[in-house]
Amino acid sequence: METLRDVAILLARVGIGVVFVAHGWQKFFTLGLARVGEQFAGYGIPQPEVTAAIVAGVELVAGVALVAGLLTPLAGILLGVDMAGALYFVHATHGPFVTQNGWELVVALGVGAPLIAAVGAGRFSIDRVLGG
Repeated sequence: METLRDVAILLARVGIGVVFVAHGWQKFFTLGLARVGEQFAGYGIPQPEVTAAIVAGVELVAGVALVAGLLTPLAGILLGVDMAGALYFVHATHGPFVTQNGWELVVALGVGAPLIAAVGAGRFSIDRVLGG
């Protein structure tokens, strides 16, 4: 059972982390921070240019950390807070479906990342190698 638990945590970490890395990468390198800042301004997000850089950085760096299982509690909490902001400012009023800019993906990621923070990175992680 212990191996099954560790494999499940690994799969969850990698799956959720890769999604965050993709979104952070998109904000930095595909859309660009200027465009993301404009989008954030349209949503009424405070300090949109600064917030765009912070959100992109959290998604990219904490996403990589989650995949690696490095500083997992911190990464999971930061990503959960990131998704709480996305839910509040952007997705909550659009219904559940992602095809209508809804909240389903944001909620799944927003509860998954903190759950991993709570249960730990598992045996197959840098945290474990470092004694965590």
